[in-house]
Amino acid sequence: MQDIPFVSSGYRFMVTEAPTMKMREVRGELVPATDREGTPAFVVMLFAKPRQVEGRRPGKGEEIKVTLAADPGEGFEEGTYVELIDPVLNTWQTTGEDGRITGSGLWFKALGLKPAGSGAAQRAA
Repeated sequence: MQDIPFVSSGYRFMVTEAPTMKMREVRGELVPATDREGTPAFVVMLFAKPRQVEGRRPGKGEEIKVTLAADPGEGFEEGTYVELIDPVLNTWQTTGEDGRITGSGLWFKALGLKPAGSGAAQRAA
């Protein structure tokens, strides 16, 4: 399955590393990663923490890397709270020579970023 949409409103996302152009290695040289049309992709590191739910202990959260389909522009420095635009997740797995699964996981993708809603804190203290 590819590009599985998910509702991210149950999480707060804080930028931990500002967006940069996504790079890949080709014959020992780093080159910009692009889509089929040649548009460069970007990546951003976010701390994803579950929103507080009344009657439950707060979740710990974790850092995730999100691939962005376009340059998010200025204003997304470390500590900025953001929302993901059309987030999706994908799965991956690797198999050994014997056909057994040796690794698996998830990776996140979004069309872009936008500042967190006006009712939320815009920057970490």
